Amino acid sequence: MMYHIPDVLSTDQVAEFTRQLAQAEWVDGRVTVGSQGAAVKQNQQIDTRTPLYARLQAAVLDMLRGHPQFFSAALPRTISAPLFNRYGPGETYGFHVDGAVRQNGEAGWMRTDLSATLFLCDPESYEGGELVMKTPMANIG
Repeated sequence: MMYHIPDVLSTDQVAEFTRQLAQAEWVDGRVTVGSQGAAVKQNQQIDTRTPLYARLQAAVLDMLRGHPQFFSAALPRTISAPLFNRYGPGETYGFHVDGAVRQNGEAGWMRTDLSATLFLCDPESYEGGELVMKTPMANIG
C-alpha cells in the first residue's frame, strides 16, 4: 500500500532544512547499502558521523513521532535513523528493493516493514525520484 501525506513540513521548516543541508559533509551513498543496492545506487548522502547529521535526524524523528497521520498509518514500534540523500547530474538510484533487515545504530539490527521518503525539494525542480512499485499486474507509482 502507498500512503501519501502532504505538507509534512512547513515552508519555513523546509527552508531551514535546506539551509543546513547546504553546509553538510556528503559521502558516497553506497556506504549504507549491500552489494545489490550498491550496483544501482549513485548518489550522495550526509556523513552520518557528523554533528549536523545528528541534529537533522533527531529533528525528522521528532517530527515523525508527533505527526498523527504518519503515526496512525505506520504504527511504528521503532523508526530507523533517516538518511539524507542528494543527486547530482547523472546520478540515480535504479530499480531496487529496500533491505528487509538493517543496522539501526545502537539499537542493533531491525526488520524493516515500511519505507518512507520525505521530499524537501519541489518536484518541478528535478527529474526522477518517483517511487515505482513493480508488480505482476502493473507498475504502480
